[in-house]
Amino acid sequence: MAKLLTQDNSLASSLCFGTMQFGDKANLTNSRAMYEKCRSVGINFFDTAHAYTEGKSETFLGEISKGEQDEVIIATKVAYDCAASNKNIRKSLDTSRKRLDMDTINILYMHRWDPNTDLQETFECMAELKNEKLIRYVGVSNYAAWQVMKAQAVASKFDLKIDLIQPMYNLVKRQVEVEILPMCLSEEISVCPYSPLGGGLLTGKYINGGTGRLTENDRYRKRYDLSWMHSTASKLSSLAKEMNVSASTLAVAWVAKNKAISAPIISGHSVEQIEPSINALSFNMNTELYAKITSLSIPPTPATDRLEEI
Repeated sequence: MAKLLTQDNSLASSLCFGTMQFGDKANLTNSRAMYEKCRSVGINFFDTAHAYTEGKSETFLGEISKGEQDEVIIATKVAYDCAASNKNIRKSLDTSRKRLDMDTINILYMHRWDPNTDLQETFECMAELKNEKLIRYVGVSNYAAWQVMKAQAVASKFDLKIDLIQPMYNLVKRQVEVEILPMCLSEEISVCPYSPLGGGLLTGKYINGGTGRLTENDRYRKRYDLSWMHSTASKLSSLAKEMNVSASTLAVAWVAKNKAISAPIISGHSVEQIEPSINALSFNMNTELYAKITSLSIPPTPATDRLEEI
């Protein structure tokens, strides 16, 4: 894996905190409290995006982290709702730098694949930004494996490497195991997956009629609408009760146990909500327990039609 370092050369923590709730369900006071909680347990890696909460996420994170930005790694993203052109990337980055009050952004992700913009324009721009010391690491988010390798081939023309990828990954969304994670191990690309709790499904809160993204957001409801996913969540909750541990802790620790994973992205809107995820830092996920939890889920189909040989 690529070694991600703060500007004072400390290694990135093994959990990343996502600030998508900053400026939405988390006001500035709660956002600051979560940031300080993360820092108190050694988390120095924070994730945001130009598109999050109309810029409030970046603005809050910039204000809260002011004074210690050399000691943390802050990632943001561009080109979610616009073309990944040189003009748009630069305009977005300039806005993000102002919101975050940072001269150099530690990590800049392409937020999603853009099929309509020439990759050469996109990654030549990223190379220029790195050479201009406006960014330190280059990442991609929501790319398929073939898209990463195609982008990597183009980036290499400009002496540029893709350092990170941010895919979705949790106990009921395991497609990345087929090609993305093996690719990242082979190419030494760090993996910082989002949604380790499956939009809250794996916390077990929906079993007893709880509310959250799956009840409030149609996209998340459809994403986790399969009955087997809810069955898996129920089994994970039962196991957690047997072990006297939070299902959230098990879900995050399970993601982190995979050897290809660098730092799962945890998130929430209050310190109380994020504490079970943070506890994954110290949880002992041994090989036997990892296999037991894995068996609760349905594995993705391998990328071959010669299944009889596996």
